[in-house]
Amino acid sequence: MEYIQLGFTVFLYICDIDLVSHRTSPPQTELARTLATEIRAAYRKLKLRAREYGGGNDLTPSQASVLLRLEKDGAATVSSLARAEGMRPQSMSAIVAPLQESGLVSGAPDPSDGRQTLMSLTPKCLKWLQEGRAARQDWLTATISQRLSVHEQEKLQAALELLTRLIED
Repeated sequence: MEYIQLGFTVFLYICDIDLVSHRTSPPQTELARTLATEIRAAYRKLKLRAREYGGGNDLTPSQASVLLRLEKDGAATVSSLARAEGMRPQSMSAIVAPLQESGLVSGAPDPSDGRQTLMSLTPKCLKWLQEGRAARQDWLTATISQRLSVHEQEKLQAALELLTRLIED
């Protein structure tokens, strides 16, 4: 609970001009460094907290990355997944095998090259991904509405606009 408030404090701090104007401002690079550190920490805590409420899982980061890649790009061979992730096919096989065993991915012969196997998400995996996202969305929506006033929610919206500018290409 405390770390959620800390995370949102960063967002609110960015938007609260009155709070900033009453302090002696550190040099711009020092402020930017502090904000970068606090944003990363808040993001990490928010992600962990959301995972708790979204059916946390035992997937490794590499396994999660493979699932997201298959969801986004569609079926792929182990070799193409390895290239996309910057690793050897043998290493990717070790990542994909437990996903197959748990029923999250399945393999089928490649219609253009029968020697290859195309890996794809199973209906079980698609349902699991959808339910997890819905649970995280519900938790975050409820948390925002319960813990932040309408005025604070407006500040958060303004902070998100600034954060979006940071990540846009």
